[in-house]
Amino acid sequence: MNLERFNELLLKSIGVGLAVADAETFEVLVTNDCWDDWFGKSGKTTTLKEVFPEFDVERLQQRLAAEKPYLLDAAAPSGKRKISLTAKISRHSRNDLDVLMVECQNVTKIKEMEYMIQSYSSMVEKQNRELRREKERVEKVLLNIMPKTIYDEWKQFGVTAPQRYDNVSILMLDFAGFTDMAVTEDPPALISELNDIFTSFDRIVEQFGCERLKTVGDAYIAVSGISEASPDHASNIAAVALRILHFLDRRNVTHHQTWRCRMGLATAPVVGSIVGVQKYVYDLFGPGMNLAARLEALADPMQILLHEEFRMLLDRSFVVKEIGPAKIRGFSEKTIFELVGSDEL
Repeated sequence: MNLERFNELLLKSIGVGLAVADAETFEVLVTNDCWDDWFGKSGKTTTLKEVFPEFDVERLQQRLAAEKPYLLDAAAPSGKRKISLTAKISRHSRNDLDVLMVECQNVTKIKEMEYMIQSYSSMVEKQNRELRREKERVEKVLLNIMPKTIYDEWKQFGVTAPQRYDNVSILMLDFAGFTDMAVTEDPPALISELNDIFTSFDRIVEQFGCERLKTVGDAYIAVSGISEASPDHASNIAAVALRILHFLDRRNVTHHQTWRCRMGLATAPVVGSIVGVQKYVYDLFGPGMNLAARLEALADPMQILLHEEFRMLLDRSFVVKEIGPAKIRGFSEKTIFELVGSDEL
Protein backbone atom coordinates (compact mmCIF):
# COMPACT_ATOMS: atom_id res chain seq x y z
CA MET A 1 0.00 0.00 0.00
CA ASN A 2 1.45 3.40 -0.98
CA LEU A 3 0.80 6.95 0.26
CA GLU A 4 -1.70 7.62 -2.55
CA ARG A 5 -3.79 4.67 -1.35
CA PHE A 6 -3.81 6.17 2.16
CA ASN A 7 -4.98 9.47 0.68
CA GLU A 8 -7.88 7.71 -1.01
CA LEU A 9 -8.93 6.06 2.27
CA LEU A 10 -8.71 9.36 4.14
CA LEU A 11 -10.89 11.18 1.67
CA LYS A 12 -13.59 8.50 1.92
CA SER A 13 -13.73 8.61 5.72
CA ILE A 14 -16.58 10.77 7.00
CA GLY A 15 -16.94 11.71 10.68
CA VAL A 16 -13.60 10.19 11.58
CA GLY A 17 -10.45 12.27 11.79
CA LEU A 18 -7.64 10.40 10.09
CA ALA A 19 -3.97 11.11 9.66
CA VAL A 20 -0.89 9.29 8.46
CA ALA A 21 2.35 9.99 10.32
CA ASP A 22 5.94 8.90 9.91
CA ALA A 23 6.68 5.98 12.22
CA GLU A 24 10.14 7.32 13.10
CA THR A 25 9.74 11.10 13.37
CA PHE A 26 5.97 11.14 14.10
CA GLU A 27 5.62 13.88 11.46
CA VAL A 28 2.04 14.18 10.21
CA LEU A 29 2.13 13.46 6.48
CA VAL A 30 -1.49 13.35 5.35
CA THR A 31 -4.81 14.35 6.98
CA ASN A 32 -8.45 14.29 5.96
CA ASP A 33 -10.96 17.15 6.19
CA CYS A 34 -12.38 16.00 9.51
CA TRP A 35 -8.90 16.03 11.07
CA ASP A 36 -8.28 19.50 9.66
CA ASP A 37 -11.57 20.75 11.12
CA TRP A 38 -10.56 19.54 14.57
CA PHE A 39 -6.88 20.32 14.68
CA GLY A 40 -6.53 22.93 11.93
CA LYS A 41 -4.77 22.65 8.60
CA SER A 42 -1.25 23.93 9.00
CA GLY A 43 1.24 24.69 6.25
CA LYS A 44 4.16 23.88 8.52
CA THR A 45 5.34 20.51 9.69
CA THR A 46 3.30 19.10 12.56
CA THR A 47 4.10 16.09 14.74
CA LEU A 48 1.87 13.84 16.79
CA LYS A 49 3.54 15.17 19.93
CA GLU A 50 2.27 18.64 19.08
CA VAL A 51 -1.23 17.43 18.29
CA PHE A 52 -1.58 15.28 21.41
CA PRO A 53 -0.12 16.73 24.62
CA GLU A 54 -0.59 13.32 26.30
CA PHE A 55 1.41 11.51 23.61
CA ASP A 56 3.82 9.05 25.27
CA VAL A 57 6.49 7.68 22.93
CA GLU A 58 7.57 4.90 25.29
CA ARG A 59 4.01 3.75 25.79
CA LEU A 60 3.41 3.86 22.02
CA GLN A 61 6.43 1.66 21.33
CA GLN A 62 5.38 -0.84 24.01
CA ARG A 63 1.89 -1.18 22.53
CA LEU A 64 3.13 -1.45 18.94
CA ALA A 65 5.76 -4.04 19.93
CA ALA A 66 2.91 -6.11 21.36
CA GLU A 67 1.05 -5.61 18.05
CA LYS A 68 -1.67 -3.67 19.81
CA PRO A 69 -2.95 -0.16 19.03
CA TYR A 70 -2.03 2.76 21.27
CA LEU A 71 -5.11 4.51 22.66
CA LEU A 72 -5.26 7.96 24.20
CA ASP A 73 -7.77 10.69 24.94
CA ALA A 74 -7.57 14.07 23.25
CA ALA A 75 -9.50 17.30 22.94
CA ALA A 76 -9.97 19.82 20.16
CA PRO A 77 -11.40 23.36 20.25
CA SER A 78 -14.85 23.92 18.79
CA GLY A 79 -15.88 27.55 19.21
CA LYS A 80 -16.07 28.30 22.94
CA ARG A 81 -16.23 24.63 23.79
CA LYS A 82 -13.95 21.68 23.42
CA ILE A 83 -14.89 18.41 21.87
CA SER A 84 -13.71 15.16 23.40
CA LEU A 85 -11.86 12.75 21.15
CA THR A 86 -10.41 9.30 21.44
CA ALA A 87 -7.40 8.46 19.28
CA LYS A 88 -6.17 5.05 18.13
CA ILE A 89 -2.69 4.79 16.67
CA SER A 90 -1.64 1.66 14.82
CA ARG A 91 1.41 0.79 12.73
CA HIS A 92 1.26 -0.16 9.05
CA SER A 93 4.30 -1.44 7.18
CA ARG A 94 4.45 -2.56 3.59
CA ASN A 95 7.53 -2.77 1.42
CA ASP A 96 9.54 0.37 2.16
CA LEU A 97 6.61 2.28 3.69
CA ASP A 98 6.45 2.44 7.51
CA VAL A 99 3.76 4.75 8.83
CA LEU A 100 1.38 5.29 11.76
CA MET A 101 -2.32 5.42 11.09
CA VAL A 102 -4.15 7.73 13.53
CA GLU A 103 -7.92 7.45 13.88
CA CYS A 104 -9.81 10.04 15.94
CA GLN A 105 -13.48 9.76 16.86
CA ASN A 106 -15.69 12.39 18.44
CA VAL A 107 -16.87 11.00 21.78
CA THR A 108 -18.24 14.26 23.20
CA LYS A 109 -21.80 12.95 23.36
CA ILE A 110 -20.61 9.76 25.01
CA LYS A 111 -18.58 11.73 27.57
CA GLU A 112 -21.55 14.00 28.25
CA MET A 113 -23.76 10.95 28.72
CA GLU A 114 -21.19 9.37 31.04
CA TYR A 115 -21.03 12.61 33.03
CA MET A 116 -24.82 12.75 33.25
CA ILE A 117 -24.97 9.12 34.39
CA GLN A 118 -22.23 9.74 36.94
CA SER A 119 -23.95 12.88 38.21
CA TYR A 120 -27.27 11.04 38.44
CA SER A 121 -25.62 8.11 40.23
CA SER A 122 -23.99 10.52 42.68
CA MET A 123 -27.31 12.23 43.28
CA VAL A 124 -29.07 8.89 43.83
CA GLU A 125 -26.33 7.73 46.18
CA LYS A 126 -26.59 10.99 48.13
CA GLN A 127 -30.36 10.58 48.40
CA ASN A 128 -29.90 6.97 49.52
CA ARG A 129 -27.43 8.06 52.20
CA GLU A 130 -29.89 10.70 53.40
CA LEU A 131 -32.71 8.13 53.44
CA ARG A 132 -30.53 5.72 55.43
CA ARG A 133 -29.66 8.46 57.92
CA GLU A 134 -33.32 9.44 58.23
CA LYS A 135 -34.32 5.80 58.70
CA GLU A 136 -31.68 5.37 61.41
CA ARG A 137 -32.88 8.57 63.09
CA VAL A 138 -36.51 7.41 63.03
CA GLU A 139 -35.54 3.97 64.34
CA LYS A 140 -33.55 5.57 67.14
CA VAL A 141 -36.53 7.72 68.10
CA LEU A 142 -38.93 4.75 68.04
CA LEU A 143 -36.53 2.59 70.06
CA ASN A 144 -36.51 5.33 72.66
CA ILE A 145 -40.26 5.04 73.14
CA MET A 146 -40.78 1.28 72.87
CA PRO A 147 -38.84 -1.95 73.56
CA LYS A 148 -36.90 -3.42 70.66
CA THR A 149 -39.03 -6.56 70.46
CA ILE A 150 -42.15 -4.42 70.18
CA TYR A 151 -40.51 -2.21 67.56
CA ASP A 152 -39.45 -5.27 65.51
CA GLU A 153 -43.03 -6.58 65.55
CA TRP A 154 -44.46 -3.19 64.64
CA LYS A 155 -41.92 -2.74 61.80
CA GLN A 156 -42.66 -6.16 60.34
CA PHE A 157 -46.45 -6.27 60.64
CA GLY A 158 -47.47 -2.60 61.05
CA VAL A 159 -49.34 -3.42 64.26
CA THR A 160 -48.56 -4.87 67.66
CA ALA A 161 -50.77 -7.00 69.85
CA PRO A 162 -51.15 -6.01 73.51
CA GLN A 163 -49.10 -8.40 75.63
CA ARG A 164 -49.36 -9.45 79.26
CA TYR A 165 -46.18 -9.65 81.33
CA ASP A 166 -46.28 -11.53 84.63
CA ASN A 167 -42.58 -11.40 85.52
CA VAL A 168 -41.52 -7.77 85.31
CA SER A 169 -40.31 -5.17 87.78
CA ILE A 170 -41.04 -1.46 87.62
CA LEU A 171 -39.16 1.53 89.02
CA MET A 172 -41.00 4.83 89.46
CA LEU A 173 -39.10 7.96 90.45
CA ASP A 174 -39.80 11.62 90.90
CA PHE A 175 -37.95 14.52 92.53
CA ALA A 176 -38.88 16.08 95.85
CA GLY A 177 -39.51 19.82 95.59
CA PHE A 178 -39.46 19.93 91.81
CA THR A 179 -42.60 22.10 91.64
CA ASP A 180 -40.92 24.79 93.76
CA MET A 181 -37.73 24.47 91.71
CA ALA A 182 -39.72 25.01 88.50
CA VAL A 183 -41.03 28.31 89.89
CA THR A 184 -37.84 29.67 91.46
CA GLU A 185 -35.07 28.44 89.17
CA ASP A 186 -34.16 29.66 85.67
CA PRO A 187 -36.26 27.44 83.35
CA PRO A 188 -33.61 26.74 80.67
CA ALA A 189 -30.99 25.94 83.29
CA LEU A 190 -33.40 23.71 85.22
CA ILE A 191 -34.45 21.74 82.15
CA SER A 192 -30.83 21.41 81.06
CA GLU A 193 -29.94 19.89 84.44
CA LEU A 194 -32.96 17.57 84.33
CA ASN A 195 -31.95 16.43 80.85
CA ASP A 196 -28.39 15.71 82.01
CA ILE A 197 -29.69 13.73 84.99
CA PHE A 198 -32.13 11.68 82.92
CA THR A 199 -29.36 10.96 80.40
CA SER A 200 -27.22 9.58 83.22
CA PHE A 201 -30.20 7.53 84.44
CA ASP A 202 -30.53 6.06 80.94
CA ARG A 203 -26.91 4.90 81.02
CA ILE A 204 -27.43 3.25 84.41
CA VAL A 205 -30.62 1.55 83.22
CA GLU A 206 -28.87 0.21 80.12
CA GLN A 207 -25.90 -0.97 82.19
CA PHE A 208 -28.13 -3.37 84.13
CA GLY A 209 -30.11 -4.64 81.13
CA CYS A 210 -33.25 -2.66 81.91
CA GLU A 211 -35.17 -0.13 79.83
CA ARG A 212 -36.47 3.34 80.38
CA LEU A 213 -40.20 3.25 79.69
CA LYS A 214 -40.83 7.00 79.66
CA THR A 215 -40.43 10.30 81.43
CA VAL A 216 -43.37 12.51 82.42
CA GLY A 217 -42.21 15.90 83.66
CA ASP A 218 -39.78 15.11 86.48
CA ALA A 219 -41.03 11.51 86.74
CA TYR A 220 -38.81 8.71 85.44
CA ILE A 221 -40.09 5.16 84.83
CA ALA A 222 -37.88 2.14 84.07
CA VAL A 223 -38.73 -1.54 83.68
CA SER A 224 -36.96 -4.88 83.69
CA GLY A 225 -38.18 -8.05 81.97
CA ILE A 226 -40.10 -6.54 79.05
CA SER A 227 -37.85 -7.03 76.01
CA GLU A 228 -36.28 -10.21 77.33
CA ALA A 229 -37.62 -12.37 80.13
CA SER A 230 -35.15 -12.55 83.01
CA PRO A 231 -35.36 -14.38 86.35
CA ASP A 232 -33.30 -11.52 87.82
CA HIS A 233 -35.69 -8.72 86.82
CA ALA A 234 -36.20 -7.61 90.45
CA SER A 235 -32.49 -7.64 91.28
CA ASN A 236 -31.65 -5.75 88.09
CA ILE A 237 -34.12 -2.92 88.72
CA ALA A 238 -33.07 -2.77 92.42
CA ALA A 239 -29.45 -2.35 91.30
CA VAL A 240 -30.56 0.51 89.05
CA ALA A 241 -32.32 2.22 91.96
CA LEU A 242 -29.25 2.01 94.23
CA ARG A 243 -26.93 3.25 91.50
CA ILE A 244 -29.24 6.22 90.84
CA LEU A 245 -29.10 7.22 94.53
CA HIS A 246 -25.31 6.90 94.47
CA PHE A 247 -25.13 9.05 91.33
CA LEU A 248 -27.30 11.81 92.84
CA ASP A 249 -25.30 11.81 96.10
CA ARG A 250 -22.07 12.43 94.18
CA ARG A 251 -23.65 14.97 91.87
CA ASN A 252 -25.14 17.03 94.68
CA VAL A 253 -21.68 17.53 96.19
CA THR A 254 -20.39 19.36 93.11
CA HIS A 255 -23.54 21.18 91.89
CA HIS A 256 -25.37 24.22 93.19
CA GLN A 257 -28.83 22.68 92.77
CA THR A 258 -29.63 19.71 95.02
CA TRP A 259 -31.70 16.94 93.44
CA ARG A 260 -33.39 14.48 95.81
CA CYS A 261 -35.59 11.69 94.47
CA ARG A 262 -38.17 9.22 95.75
CA MET A 263 -38.44 5.73 94.27
CA GLY A 264 -40.95 2.90 94.38
CA LEU A 265 -40.14 -0.63 93.19
CA ALA A 266 -42.87 -3.16 92.41
CA THR A 267 -43.40 -6.46 90.69
CA ALA A 268 -46.87 -7.46 89.51
CA PRO A 269 -48.58 -8.29 86.18
CA VAL A 270 -48.81 -5.55 83.56
CA VAL A 271 -50.08 -5.24 79.99
CA GLY A 272 -47.95 -3.49 77.38
CA SER A 273 -49.22 -1.92 74.18
CA ILE A 274 -48.65 0.87 71.68
CA VAL A 275 -51.16 3.65 72.24
CA GLY A 276 -52.13 6.25 69.66
CA VAL A 277 -52.65 6.45 65.92
CA GLN A 278 -50.67 9.48 64.77
CA LYS A 279 -48.45 9.94 67.81
CA TYR A 280 -47.17 6.58 68.96
CA VAL A 281 -46.29 5.83 72.57
CA TYR A 282 -45.63 2.50 74.24
CA ASP A 283 -47.09 2.21 77.71
CA LEU A 284 -47.70 -0.32 80.48
CA PHE A 285 -50.94 -0.72 82.40
CA GLY A 286 -51.97 -2.81 85.35
CA PRO A 287 -51.26 -3.59 89.01
CA GLY A 288 -47.48 -3.38 88.67
CA MET A 289 -47.58 0.22 87.46
CA ASN A 290 -50.14 1.26 90.09
CA LEU A 291 -48.26 -0.37 92.96
CA ALA A 292 -44.93 1.22 91.98
CA ALA A 293 -46.64 4.62 91.83
CA ARG A 294 -48.20 4.15 95.30
CA LEU A 295 -44.85 3.12 96.83
CA GLU A 296 -43.04 6.06 95.21
CA ALA A 297 -45.64 8.42 96.72
CA LEU A 298 -45.04 6.92 100.21
CA ALA A 299 -41.24 7.25 100.00
CA ASP A 300 -39.27 10.04 101.65
CA PRO A 301 -36.63 11.97 99.66
CA MET A 302 -33.67 9.72 98.76
CA GLN A 303 -35.59 6.62 99.86
CA ILE A 304 -36.39 3.45 97.89
CA LEU A 305 -39.50 1.54 98.95
CA LEU A 306 -40.59 -1.94 97.89
CA HIS A 307 -43.18 -4.52 98.93
CA GLU A 308 -42.92 -8.04 100.35
CA GLU A 309 -43.33 -9.91 97.03
CA PHE A 310 -40.56 -7.82 95.49
CA ARG A 311 -38.24 -8.42 98.47
CA MET A 312 -38.65 -12.18 98.09
CA LEU A 313 -37.29 -12.01 94.53
CA LEU A 314 -34.08 -10.19 95.50
CA ASP A 315 -30.87 -12.14 95.92
CA ARG A 316 -29.00 -12.17 99.24
CA SER A 317 -26.61 -9.38 98.21
CA PHE A 318 -29.30 -6.70 98.75
CA VAL A 319 -29.84 -5.15 102.15
CA VAL A 320 -33.42 -4.16 103.07
CA LYS A 321 -35.01 -2.72 106.19
CA GLU A 322 -38.58 -3.45 107.17
CA ILE A 323 -40.77 -0.36 107.49
CA GLY A 324 -43.96 -2.18 108.49
CA PRO A 325 -47.46 -2.74 107.17
CA ALA A 326 -49.17 0.04 105.21
CA LYS A 327 -52.53 0.48 103.58
CA ILE A 328 -52.07 1.10 99.88
CA ARG A 329 -54.96 2.44 97.84
CA GLY A 330 -56.24 -0.19 95.43
CA PHE A 331 -54.34 -3.00 97.17
CA SER A 332 -54.64 -4.97 100.37
CA GLU A 333 -52.44 -4.06 103.30
CA LYS A 334 -48.80 -4.75 102.42
CA THR A 335 -45.58 -4.93 104.37
CA ILE A 336 -43.25 -2.20 103.12
CA PHE A 337 -39.44 -2.40 103.04
CA GLU A 338 -36.71 0.12 102.33
CA LEU A 339 -33.85 -0.84 100.04
CA VAL A 340 -30.72 0.48 101.75
CA GLY A 341 -27.80 -1.14 99.95
CA SER A 342 -26.12 -4.06 98.30
CA ASP A 343 -22.90 -5.99 98.86
CA GLU A 344 -22.09 -5.78 95.14
CA LEU A 345 -22.63 -2.05 94.57
